[in-house]
Amino acid sequence: MKRSFYIVEVLLLLINTLLGLSDDATWAVNGSPQSLQSCYCKRGNYSGSGEIRPHSVTITEFGAVGDGVTLNTKAFQNAIFYLNSFADKGGAKLFVPAGRWLTGSFDLISHLTVWLDKDAVILGSQRSDDWPLTEPLPSYGRGRELPGRRHRSLIYGRNLTDIIITGDNGTVDGQGSIWWDWFENKTLNYTRPHLVELMNSTGIVISNLTFINSPFWTIHPVYCSQVTIQNVTILAPRESPNTDGIDPDSSDNVCIEDCYISTGDDLVAIKSGWDEYGILYGRPSTNIFIHRLIGESGRGSGIAIGSEMSGGVSQVHAENIQIFNSGTGIGLKTSPGRGGYVRDIYVSNLNLVDVETAIRFNSQFGEHPKESYDPKALPLIERITIKEVVGVNIKYAGILEGLQGDTFANICLSNIHLNITTTSKTSSWNCSNIQGYSNLVSPKICEPLQERIYPEHHLDCYRLSNHLWSPIRRKGLLSFSIDKLMTENMPSSVHFPV
Repeated sequence: MKRSFYIVEVLLLLINTLLGLSDDATWAVNGSPQSLQSCYCKRGNYSGSGEIRPHSVTITEFGAVGDGVTLNTKAFQNAIFYLNSFADKGGAKLFVPAGRWLTGSFDLISHLTVWLDKDAVILGSQRSDDWPLTEPLPSYGRGRELPGRRHRSLIYGRNLTDIIITGDNGTVDGQGSIWWDWFENKTLNYTRPHLVELMNSTGIVISNLTFINSPFWTIHPVYCSQVTIQNVTILAPRESPNTDGIDPDSSDNVCIEDCYISTGDDLVAIKSGWDEYGILYGRPSTNIFIHRLIGESGRGSGIAIGSEMSGGVSQVHAENIQIFNSGTGIGLKTSPGRGGYVRDIYVSNLNLVDVETAIRFNSQFGEHPKESYDPKALPLIERITIKEVVGVNIKYAGILEGLQGDTFANICLSNIHLNITTTSKTSSWNCSNIQGYSNLVSPKICEPLQERIYPEHHLDCYRLSNHLWSPIRRKGLLSFSIDKLMTENMPSSVHFPV
């Protein structure tokens, strides 16, 4: 996997070099999001390897058999029940050694480290009965896919503090293919489970692991605070339905960094509840930091906000993002009936290769939990800054659709250079019910955003104090073929279709 990171980074460095973008052609930003992010992420940054728990057990001590056939749910449950007696004595560690450990859903406890050996694989059972049912989230009012209850995640916890899920790049495999088939065939009775879901919890670290083939969204912190997700790989086939990578949901102070994600849907999707249920629950997602994310999305976006955002989303800072072979680079999804708000969003240093739409605001996206939803509950969308974007083989620069009577305001785009493959470059931006500003955008931005960013707009453009520009040297759009460079020597787990 590290080799794939290196090859793609070399490719994107080459793109920047050929475009001749000057390093000093950036906005001067006071208190830059990178410095803010680094500060938060360092405070929450501990991989688990140095966290000393005074008590430790191995899953085999509780009768677990790592043959990939024996069901070990009771072993996991009994081990964690035993370790609970040490929660107030410095916490405990559950070690999962090399082997294939088949299990159903199991609960975590506070002050616990779950550590996977490099050759350890936790396998999710393919029997739905091994994934018990749980109540719907109060901010959703029902299961996300079907009314009523939902299946509980494979690794589950609620009302916890100080949780570490880590290891030496071991694997958690949801074996989700059977769930995808049930979903496609419409034979499910309840909403599919996540691979990891932690609720109402604080002080979470998930690091140094590989998560594959989740039945539904992969990692779902909901109603959580102080969450760090570092150095994880998340994989699912491009055609797998709704296999989002990381979905912070009504959570705050979340750090996501140094992750590789290749799934069938959004790589990172920031959420905060669904229609009237999210509005009533009223817990926003805020202070979300995403740094050094790389990956591809089969059907979704590299980074998405929504579509469930009724509790509000704000203070999102995403930098150094590399997306390839995807439907959308940066996406915002909402609709009448959502209510809530999305504001104070900052995206910088975004590299795109073979992406259909670089930036997409979709104001008519998704279903509603009730047919009687209130269409007058309109979302407030404002103060979104996207800058320093380079894209190669992009079909559409942007589709930015606000709502009539609900203009998305203070959208600020700058230093964006996209190689558009559509025949008519003039139609590469499609904008409606949008207001904002732009500087140095190629191809030419749509009319509602053509007003230049001047110093008097610095309060309108999130996190920009002034605009000091240096000349940008451009050597023309790229004309070389990148297929060989992108596909040569890639590991089989990294999918670069040509």
